[in-house]
Amino acid sequence: MNISEIKEELKNILTEKRYDHTLGVAYTAACLAIVYGEDMEKVELAGLLHDNAKCFSDDKLLKKCKKYNVKISDAEMRMPYLLHAKLGAYYAVEKYGASDEIAEAVSYHTTGRPDMSMLEKIVYVADYIEPNRNKAKRLPEIRKTAFEDIDMCVYMIASDTMEYLGTDPENMDEMTEKTYLYYKKLIEAKKEAK
Repeated sequence: MNISEIKEELKNILTEKRYDHTLGVAYTAACLAIVYGEDMEKVELAGLLHDNAKCFSDDKLLKKCKKYNVKISDAEMRMPYLLHAKLGAYYAVEKYGASDEIAEAVSYHTTGRPDMSMLEKIVYVADYIEPNRNKAKRLPEIRKTAFEDIDMCVYMIASDTMEYLGTDPENMDEMTEKTYLYYKKLIEAKKEAK
């Protein structure tokens, strides 16, 4: 499928609000690609596909992941809505013909992961800062940082996510915490190196 066909498909399966968000992520990701020297078309495609499985109920997400042998963590069993990322990664390849690299970016756009590729960081950040988002407390600062230091931006997003979710392990996927700890250490090391 080409990008126009994927947009048309997504327009039909996502709510209007989710589709607007998806376009915002694709647009923001493309802008970040310019700054960080990534392939704009690849980044735009990853942005478009990041929420392609967001339209399913928790029950359907669990059933479809089991059907397609998508691994489900304990946290995802407790919070099945997180599975939209992994199922979306599966569909990115199987339904939309995307590369494994794009599928990885889709898979980790919600939780992040330690040592993300530039593509993964761009989609993770774009999902958080796209123009339709307005609830995060440090959003203006995070948006500015996104175009100056993407690692710092990932750290800020992970930090705010940790704060929002609290310290209750029942509310958090362990990958979110691993992402936070990795990027905290990375930023501290960069500061010490100066």
